[in-house]
Amino acid sequence: MTRALLPPVWRSLPRRALAAAAAVGLLLAAVPRLQSGPPDPLVGLYSLRAAALVLALGLAFLLDDPARHITSAVPVRRPVRVALRVALVAPWAALTWTTALLLVPESSRPPAGALTLEAAATAVLALAAAALSIRRTRTTEPGAAISTWLLATGVTAALLLPPDWTLFVTPDDPHWHSTHDRWTLLLIVAAALAARSVTEPLRGRPFRRPSPEPL
Repeated sequence: MTRALLPPVWRSLPRRALAAAAAVGLLLAAVPRLQSGPPDPLVGLYSLRAAALVLALGLAFLLDDPARHITSAVPVRRPVRVALRVALVAPWAALTWTTALLLVPESSRPPAGALTLEAAATAVLALAAAALSIRRTRTTEPGAAISTWLLATGVTAALLLPPDWTLFVTPDDPHWHSTHDRWTLLLIVAAALAARSVTEPLRGRPFRRPSPEPL
């Protein structure tokens, strides 16, 4: 049954949103190569962060399904259907992000592991928000709303979070490692929320027989 779902799930993927996110993300990652003069590490850092955000905006559309209320009647449960979508898109996401990293010149490239952690946490947060929206509402295409929310949240976090809690620091900042501990925590929380949100909602409380009246 799961194998039979692969073709329709593949056809229902939001290819335009994913392709646009990949194109814009790679263009942003290539900015350091387009500038004249010596490579600037800050340009490499912020171009990769912008690329990670754009890729997450594309992934916010992953669970869009105009036929959601029809496909919900199939015998395969929602976690399996969502897992199929994620499995089909994961190679694309990994390849796009690897290409983005390689587009930044090595001399201006920030630590790849730390930036990959930031990108993964942002992407999983987008998926978790989309899954939560589908679980809590009857919307069939939450991608546009979730991408707007994610963009607004990212800008707000960059501008308004206090210095001790900021998520966006430079590699020479003494809080670099502690900041990425918070990114790790954010990734774990987002993954747990996503896993909880893709489960089927309860349709109602189970029926209980009334207890017999005492004689």
